[in-house]
Amino acid sequence: MDRDLSVQELKRRSRKKWIGAVAVLLLLGAGWLGTRYVFASRVSRADLRIVTAETGSVENTLAASGEALPELEQVFTSPITAIIKEVFLSEGTPVKPGDRILELDKGEARLSFEKQKDQLELKRNAIARLRMELAKSYFDLRLNDSIKVLRIGHLRAGVEDARRLHKAGGGTREDIEKAELDLRIAELEKRQLENDIKVKQQTMRTELRESELQASIQEKELSLQESRLRLADLVANRPGVLTWLNKAVGTTVREGEALARLADLKGYRITGSISDSYAEQVRAGMDATIRVGTSQLKGVVTHVHPTIQNGVMTFDVRLLNPSSPLLRPKQKVELFLTTSAVAGVTRVPNGAAFKGPKVLDVFVVSGDKAERRTVETGAANFDFVEIRRGLRPGEKVILNDLSEFKNLRELHLTE
Repeated sequence: MDRDLSVQELKRRSRKKWIGAVAVLLLLGAGWLGTRYVFASRVSRADLRIVTAETGSVENTLAASGEALPELEQVFTSPITAIIKEVFLSEGTPVKPGDRILELDKGEARLSFEKQKDQLELKRNAIARLRMELAKSYFDLRLNDSIKVLRIGHLRAGVEDARRLHKAGGGTREDIEKAELDLRIAELEKRQLENDIKVKQQTMRTELRESELQASIQEKELSLQESRLRLADLVANRPGVLTWLNKAVGTTVREGEALARLADLKGYRITGSISDSYAEQVRAGMDATIRVGTSQLKGVVTHVHPTIQNGVMTFDVRLLNPSSPLLRPKQKVELFLTTSAVAGVTRVPNGAAFKGPKVLDVFVVSGDKAERRTVETGAANFDFVEIRRGLRPGEKVILNDLSEFKNLRELHLTE
């Protein structure tokens, strides 16, 4: 016959059921976590980029941006203020010496040229007239001087005659004094005339020289104006490619304003730009590596521009192979400036795993596992990273970004 269970027994049995249920749940959770851990730590080798550490040299570089420009570029400017009359070519057109590029309306400039030409002719006539006037004036002065010489001779003879008469008792003392006074006056007049002749000669030379200089200046201005008129017909004087052209027919361009740019595409240079925070490190003479796609070119920094705009400084790079077929006008390139270099160090190719601080964690491959290890990096560039501590030559390291596994001590590698 059944008997009723006590309350304590019922509670005990209920507690055992709950404990059993919780234990089952804990076991299932542990199994699920273990399974998840095992599968989560498994990575296919095919998805990884695994490299081997080696001994070599590493150049420490600064990353910058650059633009390829023609090494030689001729800028055609307007020689006169005029209207663009006709454009014969277009941008990107190869040209050879003698090809017409553009023509300006020379009507107004030619009228000004003809006016200057007439003014020069008037100046030349004025110089010729001045020469004749000066020659006549000088001749008159010399003639007057000759007359003074004759008069002085006559007065001297008169003084001698007056003295002889006075001595013979036929003249007076007053006659002698008058004759001597006339002689002195004549001599002073001659001295004055001689001084006038000297001054006149100097004045004549100065006036003539001034007129000749004015004429010479006008001749040069006229020659310059004539040359400007010739240049108003824009003609290529060397082979190249038109990289820019003012095609606004009918618009007025001022003297000195750019009309076209003709580039010699046989050679290029690089204009680089970088943050001004690196201003103290960028200097002329630095080696530079130019990356064009997957190819590289070498160069040297030749000039650092002193001006900084919007926190960016610029510099020029001369290429060791300026005629490289990899380059095109205004092509954007990557630049790497070498600040220092180390040799005989442990290095690995650069990759996403090394994007961070100098001391960081990477995964080192050993068999079918990859163990997390802390390494210290040093010099670095686009190609290689120096490993100062944590890796030895011959060890293999994963270059992929494995930050999602940063809390795992090791990874299981699958085929």
